[in-house]
Amino acid sequence: MADLYSTLGLKRGASEADIKKAYRKLAKELHPDRNKDNAEASSRFSEVTHAYDLLSDADKRAQYDRGEIDEQGNPRAPFGYSPGAGRGGFGGPRGEGVHFEFGEGGDFGDIFSDLFNGGQRRRGSPFGQRPQRRGADVAYRLQVLFEEAAALKPQRVTLSNGKTIDLKLPPGIESGRQMRLSGQGEVGPGGNGDALVTIEIAPHRFFKRDGDDVRLDLPVRLDEVVLGAKVKVPTVEGAVMLTVPAGSTSGRTLRLKERGFHRATGGRGDQLVTLMVDVPGGDAELESFVKQWESERSRNPRASLGV
Repeated sequence: MADLYSTLGLKRGASEADIKKAYRKLAKELHPDRNKDNAEASSRFSEVTHAYDLLSDADKRAQYDRGEIDEQGNPRAPFGYSPGAGRGGFGGPRGEGVHFEFGEGGDFGDIFSDLFNGGQRRRGSPFGQRPQRRGADVAYRLQVLFEEAAALKPQRVTLSNGKTIDLKLPPGIESGRQMRLSGQGEVGPGGNGDALVTIEIAPHRFFKRDGDDVRLDLPVRLDEVVLGAKVKVPTVEGAVMLTVPAGSTSGRTLRLKERGFHRATGGRGDQLVTLMVDVPGGDAELESFVKQWESERSRNPRASLGV
């Protein structure tokens, strides 16, 4: 796997904000919903998400920058180690590879101190021994209800070992986002693997997502748009009252502020309510009224279209 920074199009030393910005840009371009028949884009999306998950974890990023773990998050072998080496433990046949010379007053402790970053040996990698591998990661797919994703309600997840945890959804959550639960994978001699949870937001029967906004087509009566009214409107967190201005037309969109999805950058999207005038069929009284409504029958609402 390529260097995690280059996977996100960044250089080492990038700030947390740069990492988040690069991930959001690439995730939008490569998201499976936009590339349903593009296997390469799907693969790149997984790589980008994995890189972001590791680099956004401060502890793991520090380990990666120090060379203690690889691009998969697994511990690296000690400096100069080569599998199959002789007892010397450093690449090549016995007696070859790294060679140390000690002058008068030389101290083994100093050599080992330099090699292991000030005397702190890498966890699970004693000098001259093969590092113990951590347990395997375990993948999960979690479907989240539309309203709960918008409101960031915690999700209860049951792991393969029977353990149940409450997963906190992050702002900006989208379908395809992978969340890493450190140490919740399979057990291994070098430590536990991680649980990788891919989020899938379930579609809703009348709400539609538009970026961080939520859209809703709202049926209204003719008298409600002509005379104006207060009507009850469903939102992702329960019904609220909406004022329909008098003289509104079918297709007019009204805004309920901060009733949408939570943004990754802070704040929240809105709910956009589009009025859809619902005219009942077979209503004799309405038909009689319209036949006598001379001013309306003589008006051409399509004049602006040139017809």
